[in-house]
Amino acid sequence: MNIAETINQVRQTVKLWKGQGLTVGLVPTMGFLHEGHESLIRQSVKDNDRTVVSIFVNPMQFGKNEDLETYPRDFQRDSRICQEAGADLIFHPAPEEMYPPQFFTYTDMDTLTDGLCGSGRPGHFRGVCTVVGKLFHIAAPDRAYFGQKDAQQLAVIKKMVRDLNFDLEVVGCPTVREADGLAKSSRNSYLSEEERKQAPVLRQALSYAEAAVRAGETDVKTIRDEMIRMIETKPLARIEYIEFVDGETLQPVSRVEKPALAALAVRFGKTRLIDNCFFQ
Repeated sequence: MNIAETINQVRQTVKLWKGQGLTVGLVPTMGFLHEGHESLIRQSVKDNDRTVVSIFVNPMQFGKNEDLETYPRDFQRDSRICQEAGADLIFHPAPEEMYPPQFFTYTDMDTLTDGLCGSGRPGHFRGVCTVVGKLFHIAAPDRAYFGQKDAQQLAVIKKMVRDLNFDLEVVGCPTVREADGLAKSSRNSYLSEEERKQAPVLRQALSYAEAAVRAGETDVKTIRDEMIRMIETKPLARIEYIEFVDGETLQPVSRVEKPALAALAVRFGKTRLIDNCFFQ
């Protein structure tokens, strides 16, 4: 497994692979890898001849007072995970490699980014679209892999690929969870012991929503009110949002009509956790 720190190094390697008729998968990450990232890498290795993993804490998608400086980093551990999962190349650029002086060009989106995480994190998805678009151009993948835990991000990237005619397939992979249901996340490391004990209520609330819909309940207010009640039984939880949206447009809905998405963001102390479930 090789490590590249420059765009030219990645392009030269991928050009060599493509010249040999090999397919390329890309797994974009911000590092501090966990089993969720590992599952994406393994899926790419299964689907493609070569796999590139990008490890880049993207400053453009962090807002004011967010955790850019304290975001967890452990490149040696990340490298070991990538190698064990079968990756062929790690792209680990410095911020100035991705955003040189006098960088003025951005990729943005509206509508799909108006609600959910986009409403409380202005500029976040401009940062996501810009860096992912750059990675697509740099690595020229046949397929790119993203986790379904970040459902809005996945929808935004799929839409960007369609709208801007990127020649690749975006593959969404299932959320990987702890034994108690908490979705794997790099930010779980921020949780105190007591916060960690209470955090599985997110999955419990979403499981209730799934069971309610299976039982025939479609009224969003009825389902959401019970989810709020469940989460508020945990004294350290502060709900940022619980939303039900159309599965394609991400616009709010008052009744669950498939396809639909239930998504939530809850804070425990300074840690912001997200999760979701699909109704298909």
